[in-house]
Formats: sequence, structure tokens, C-alpha cells
Amino acid sequence: MDGSVHQDITVGTKRGSDELFSSVSNGPYIMSTTANGNDSKKFKSDIRGPGLPSRVIHIRKLPNDITEAEVISLGLPFGDVSNLLMLKAKNQAFLEMNSEEAAQNMVGYYSTVMPIIRHHPVYVQFSNHKELKTDNSPNQERAQAALRALTTTHVDAAVAAPSTVLRVVVENLVYPVTLDALCQIFGKFGTVLRIIVFTKNSQFQALLQYPDGATAQSAKLALDGQNIYNGCCTLRISFSKLTSLNVKYNNEKSRDFTRPDLPSGDSQPTMEHPAMTAFTPGIISAGPYAGATHAFQPAFNLQPAAHYPGLVPALPGTLASLSLPGTTRLGFPHISAGVSVLLVSNLNPERVTPHCLFILFGVYGDVMRVKILFNKKENALVQMSDCTQAQLAMSHLSGQQLHGKPLRITPSKHTSVQLPREGHEDQGLTKDYSNSPLHRFKKPGSKNYSNIFPPSATLHLSNIPPSVVEEDLKMLFSSSGAMVKAFKFFQKDHKMALIQMGSVEEAIESLIEFHNHDLGENHHLRVSFSKSSI
Repeated sequence: MDGSVHQDITVGTKRGSDELFSSVSNGPYIMSTTANGNDSKKFKSDIRGPGLPSRVIHIRKLPNDITEAEVISLGLPFGDVSNLLMLKAKNQAFLEMNSEEAAQNMVGYYSTVMPIIRHHPVYVQFSNHKELKTDNSPNQERAQAALRALTTTHVDAAVAAPSTVLRVVVENLVYPVTLDALCQIFGKFGTVLRIIVFTKNSQFQALLQYPDGATAQSAKLALDGQNIYNGCCTLRISFSKLTSLNVKYNNEKSRDFTRPDLPSGDSQPTMEHPAMTAFTPGIISAGPYAGATHAFQPAFNLQPAAHYPGLVPALPGTLASLSLPGTTRLGFPHISAGVSVLLVSNLNPERVTPHCLFILFGVYGDVMRVKILFNKKENALVQMSDCTQAQLAMSHLSGQQLHGKPLRITPSKHTSVQLPREGHEDQGLTKDYSNSPLHRFKKPGSKNYSNIFPPSATLHLSNIPPSVVEEDLKMLFSSSGAMVKAFKFFQKDHKMALIQMGSVEEAIESLIEFHNHDLGENHHLRVSFSKSSI
């Protein structure tokens, strides 16, 4: 190696974001390390200030036998991973995301939810470097091969995803697996539209439909061959020959999330397909996981360690390390069937209103009633129209910042929110929204079911009148003091646009403030979170 190579890389313990490179001077450089034995990696980058957002994520305290796939899977739910540098001897890695927004979402989420891989808490933070440049050493080629296998960027979706429907077989079924558990796992990759579970040839199986083939392909690549629990309940995933699922009942055997109006049915759910005739009861537990007292704790739950010690069993592979904002919080506590009321705590009592909670929670379901507690105004009860929508809201919004404080959301022991008795004034802290025209999901089969995404810095705007131009909307969204970073009209339809705010928190507050804003010409603005970035 030439003289410019830094052979001696020291690891500090108190020196900010990138201890590994604490001895490297400023400017672009090339690094060689024997972290993986005799390999030689080159790393070229620009030094950044500590803590500044960067597309490059520094991951520390990894297990000794960590695999490339596990490191990549930490980032995949937040966006495409564009590069990877493994430093196994130092139990560290660098992950480069395809956008700074994806990196910010990842670091923001893991700052509240500690990822744990095989009993190892893993530390995630911004790197001081803004770009990874890697060489063609054997170990780096292995990392690149893992990237190609696990990211959708390198997949021709038209060829590789023949269907939006996946067939899932669970082998070595030691513990019961529920429909809800599968929804939690597969929901990390996108919105699950429909799911059916059944037994065929003495095997527990499921058919699961996504909105698009690329999402199905992403889930298949990441989850095929993974264990739900330690050493058992192995997922075998293939594309189904079906192009769509026809679900007739919403119960523990089948669910159509686009049709909350479907009956629960007294008999087993059926499907117009010969493979669906072999239902046998008892192969899965009768209901979803009820919480920490359940005998079998789902291995894929990641929770703040201080709140839920010991709830994450050791698990090799993707299910231990995958984390999508919110979705991983589906497991503890899990909502039992019929519970549609949420307890929302850690609110800012000076700023929270029933209307603001109605708009925010209304992104994930139709809010019936909201009550801010009279003597504890940092707490509120939110009643959704059903338990599925309550689960969606809890999973996507737990831990998100609202008015400067992270939301804490748990199922409530109450079955409904009581309105104040006539003549008893509660200062407007209780509101009934059961007949609100702003409900997004009251129409069965609404396209809104296919557009449910975690909070993000980019908002989707629709119902924009022809007279409103880009500057109008940028001024509107910056009028509250928030920063507008980017804006783009849809090329084929100027009734819709994307607007990128300065942070996820600013986007949340902008959605609350400007959803249903009157733009004139009888057009009220529709605002939702976007899966895209500008």
C-alpha cells in the first residue's frame, strides 16, 4: 500500500460520532484495515462535524459473528442501502443510505428504540463522513453481493415480482403463529392489504397481498429462510400464482384491511381457490398476543429497553434487526381483539387539543372520540372505529415527536370514550367526531388503505386547485415557522404535489395544521405522509 494509507486506526470511547476514524486527518483519504483478517478496504470520505446528519450511519457494538445481511437489514426498512463497510474485528460497520432523509429516519428511530441482535444492544448514530468509497477486496465483494441480494434497487421488479401475492409456509412450527404476528413481520416492508392463514398438508401457511410487486419482492428477499422464533418457525416464501385475494370475513383466519365492513363470520373463511379448502382449527392461537404475560414473546419486537427489559429473545437474521418506524412496536403491548381505545401519554399540555389528535390519528383510521384528561392534560384517550385501525395508529405513531415530546401510546382498559354528562362542562376537552366529514376510511375499499405510511419529512398534498402555484403552498407551509426544503408538483396531475419539511416533527405538525385547509374554489387541501422523497 502507498504511503498515504493509514494503517493505525484507534478506537476512542468519548470522541463523538466516529470513534473508529478519530485518528484520521481531515480531507479525503484512503483507509486500509485488517478488521476482517487479511482484507484491505479503501474508504474515501469527507470529514463532517460530529452529530451532523449524513447519509452514512456508524453502527457499533455488533456481535462478533454479525453478517452483512443483518447490518443491511437495520437500514432497509427506512430506504435503499447504497453501500456497506464491515469492520468485524472492531465490531463496527458503516452503512450508507440512498438519502439523508432515510438516514435521519433511521437514526431518529433507533435513538428511541434500541436495536438488539442476538442479545447485543447495537448503537446507531450519524457518521462524521458523508460518503463511502470501497474497493474490490474479497470481503468487500461479499458485502456488495449482500447489498444486491437484499435491496430492491438492483431488482427488475417487472421480471422478479410476478405477483403482489406471497405464499408463506411456516416450517418447524414449535410455537403458535398468528395472523397478527405475520402482519407485524410483513408490515415492515409495506402495507399488507389482505391476508389469509390456513393449514394444508399439515403445514401452517398464509397468502398475503401487497399493493405492488416491488414490495412483495422486497419482503420475500429479506424474510425467506428467517426464523420467527429462536431456531424454529422458519419462513419459506414464494410468489403465489394468484394475482389477488378474495377475503369474505375479517377474523383471526383472514383479514381484508381495505374492507373493515366485512363480517367476522361464524364459519371458517373461504376463498375461491382449491388450495383454500383445508382449514383446521387450533394450528394458531385463538387471538393476538396479549402482552408480556404471553408464554411466547414475539422475537421481532424492538422496544425501548428501559420500558420492556428482556422482551427481545436472541434471534439470528433479519427478524431480530429489522425495524420500521412504528411497525416494530406492534408487539408489546399488542391490542386484543375488540380494543379500539388508545391511551396517549407524554403530550405537551400547553399545546395539545382534541382536534390535533383527531387529525393526526385520523391518518391511520377514523377517530370517533377524543378526550384529554381533565386532571392530567398530558394524557388523552383516542377512540378509533375498530381495533385494526387502533393497532395501525399505535404502531406508526408511538415514539414520534409531537410538540417537542415523544408520544407514548398503549391500549386503554376503556372500551369507549364517554362524553361528559349533560350540564357538565369539561372545557372542551372531550370531542365527538363520529359524524365527521374528515374521516379518510369510511368508504369501503378506499384507496387510502393502500396509502398508509409511517410519518416522514415528506408530505403528499392533493386536491390542489388550478390557481394555486408552488410559491403559494411553500408560503403556506412555512407560515407556521417550519422549514420547507423542497417541493414538486406531480408531472401528470397538478392537483397533487410533494413537499419536504425540515424534519419529521415539522411534517407532523404541518399535517395537523394544514390538512383540510381551505385553498379557495371549494378545494380543501388533503395532506398525508409520503413514502417518497424529493
